[in-house]
Amino acid sequence: MLSTMLWPLSMLYGALSATHRQLYRAGLLPVARVRATVIVVGNVTVGGGGKTPTVVEIASHLHQRGVPVGVVSRGYGRRSADCVEVQAADTAERSGDEPVLIKRSLDVPVFVHANRAQAAQALLAQHPQTQVIVCDDGLQHYGLYRDLEVCVIDAEGFGNGRLLPAGPLRQRWPRALVRRAGQEEARTLVLHSAGAAWPGRYSAHRTLSPQLTDAAGTTQSLAALAACKQPIVAVAAIAKPDAFFAMLRLHGLTLAHTLALPDHDDYARFAQHAASFPPDAVLVCTQKDASKLWLQRPQALAAVLEQRSEAAFFHALDALLAQRDKLRYAA
Repeated sequence: MLSTMLWPLSMLYGALSATHRQLYRAGLLPVARVRATVIVVGNVTVGGGGKTPTVVEIASHLHQRGVPVGVVSRGYGRRSADCVEVQAADTAERSGDEPVLIKRSLDVPVFVHANRAQAAQALLAQHPQTQVIVCDDGLQHYGLYRDLEVCVIDAEGFGNGRLLPAGPLRQRWPRALVRRAGQEEARTLVLHSAGAAWPGRYSAHRTLSPQLTDAAGTTQSLAALAACKQPIVAVAAIAKPDAFFAMLRLHGLTLAHTLALPDHDDYARFAQHAASFPPDAVLVCTQKDASKLWLQRPQALAAVLEQRSEAAFFHALDALLAQRDKLRYAA
């Protein structure tokens, strides 16, 4: 009923978003090109969908192949507006929680700025050998020219299939292929956590690493934690915290308490929530939350989300990158 009532607003939203994209296609708004191949990772629905694990997986794949790769991100939730290079010791306040997670997961340059094109240009200025830039959560950010797109879809799919606010879609999907100046737009690969159903759509499996770690780098296994007698409290400030809690339970953990905070929460009021926890509780959080929670509770254990996409996805990605490089060099 509510979705039907909001349908007229979703039509207005769709018209505005389509106009916004068309302004870039027509050249009325600038699209910056950089001297590197750009892969944009994003989703078309609100909330999490596994974008950051996909960025980490793609960048790791390219890094292992010897391809100089870097990552750019908006750095949502950070206090600074400057373009900065993320360091592993950074706080979420300086660089954003997801960029810090990416930097701690990968030995590649990571730059943040609200304008992804500026972030990409700064990255290349400092690391001119970079050949591929992976853009975290930029599917609706058209100011940076993209060679390839990876659209990430979680198990919930597209919901009722309606645009915001009547449904979860940020844009209409699937998009029709559009030609611009005789050339195709960026090729798109679809990565789905619920499995592949048609050509061009690939499956990704996500699970928790068997080892958790605290701020000092001390590790503890999930199996040992599941067997401990202390109460376990799980904390998450992500788009879908219940999914994280469910994964912990699937690994045998009995959760005495769960605390779901707003996505990208700064943990400023965490102490107030923690007052109700058992005094001997073991705190478990997501890797994304660790940079913030460790400032107050360095003994909290961070669970690492691992993603394994099917081999066919990387074969397709490598083939498209090779094709794009040939086109770029031919030009």
